[in-house]
Amino acid sequence: MPINRRLITDQDFTEALERHLRVRIFQDDQLIGSGGVIIRFDDQTIVVQSSVSDLAYHPRKQCEFFEIKK
Repeated sequence: MPINRRLITDQDFTEALERHLRVRIFQDDQLIGSGGVIIRFDDQTIVVQSSVSDLAYHPRKQCEFFEIKK
């Protein structure tokens, strides 16, 4: 069963980006993305890539991000 670790700080996001960790994204207590990797982030936006041509832009303050650990 996977274990989720919440990503909050810039250091958390940097680690996820560098290690190509899979993430789950929640907005308004609903799962809106799962299995993608963070490819870029700043103070306002997190960019997640799920496949070669699938990029999603998520507002950092409105979403919750979790690393998926197995």
